[in-house]
Amino acid sequence: MTTTAAPTDAPADPLDVPSVTARHYALAVLSLAMGGFAIGTTEFVTMGLLPQISAGVDVSIPTGGHVIAAYAVGVVVGAPVLAFLGARLPRRALLVALMAAFTVGNGVSALATSYEQLMVARFAAGLPHGAYFGVASLVAASMARPSRKGRAVSQIMLGLSVANVLGVPAATVLGQELGWRAAFWAAAGLAVLTLAMVVWFVPSCPGDADATGRRELGAFAVSQVWLTLLAGAVGFGGMFAVYSYIAPVVTDVAGLGERAVAIYLVSFGLGMVVGTWLAGIMADWSIFRSLIIGGVGMAATMLAFWVAAPHGWAALPVVFLITTLGSVLVVNLQLRLMDVAGDAQTLGAALNHASLNIANALGAWLGGLVIAAGWGLRAPALVGLALSLAGVAILLVSARLHVRQREVVPT
Repeated sequence: MTTTAAPTDAPADPLDVPSVTARHYALAVLSLAMGGFAIGTTEFVTMGLLPQISAGVDVSIPTGGHVIAAYAVGVVVGAPVLAFLGARLPRRALLVALMAAFTVGNGVSALATSYEQLMVARFAAGLPHGAYFGVASLVAASMARPSRKGRAVSQIMLGLSVANVLGVPAATVLGQELGWRAAFWAAAGLAVLTLAMVVWFVPSCPGDADATGRRELGAFAVSQVWLTLLAGAVGFGGMFAVYSYIAPVVTDVAGLGERAVAIYLVSFGLGMVVGTWLAGIMADWSIFRSLIIGGVGMAATMLAFWVAAPHGWAALPVVFLITTLGSVLVVNLQLRLMDVAGDAQTLGAALNHASLNIANALGAWLGGLVIAAGWGLRAPALVGLALSLAGVAILLVSARLHVRQREVVPT
């Protein structure tokens, strides 16, 4: 069935129409979301296979956690650089190039024979991550009515969420049975599928012909951009402090078997799906209030996880709530950056995932630090509590600054 981005009900505002028409809107969205599925699989399966990966390259689990950080650093570097360089390029072609680079990065990861090689390979695999989500979000928004922009972006993010329900647990079991390298080969295969789907179903979408280096870099002159990035980098770090070390917590603290790790990962993923769906609805109500709710809720669930972790399956619903609230935060951070970046749309959209992967690196590093200091495997949850509250504090500073300076229209 052929559809366009506009829903079946006619918009009341004649200006509330898509700027790009997709012949098969559902398939175009699915294609973009498939990229998120591939990216989510490779990003988060490292947490589930951390013991196997660490043993495979002959390092300790805290040291192996740096592999997670290497991918995150790649995202942080690649998101602004690739978005800056590609702002004028046709967006479909840019998506294809980014996914091709992602395929190569995962293939090299699977072939790595030492810790040092794996660190470099994971850094390379992370480079296209943020730019892909930024450009895909812009394409999705252009195919949707402006009044449905939040829902359109959340649909793309659903690929990342569903990866944590299907892709990550499946790749985790695959890695446990066939070796951790098999998980990275699987991610490379998903990337190839995404590349083909984008070529076939995503409509041609021009780049920003007026983009200039000066205009794109102008986003960095907006204080609300910096505060939003900082809120994401710090506040969302709480989730990664817990998620990065979920495998040893499940087996060594909760006293469950290795196979229980995959079940916990499914719970994480289901929370992401529900949270991403909920985030699109909440964004239509208030982006900023949704951010506050997500941050405060994450802080509360971090404390709950610290209490529940030693009690076997008791922590399972808690991890669902952690990622539900975390996903509300992620989608609304994306939308806020797209709003406050002004004319620097490509760079602004891509910066969200740079921020979130600083959170990834920060959470994994601080979590490993407290474990190595002898505070126990539950200690990263308290780190997550502190980071979540710090993120809320930054958002409140942002709100106060808005009232004083009126830099952007609140949403």
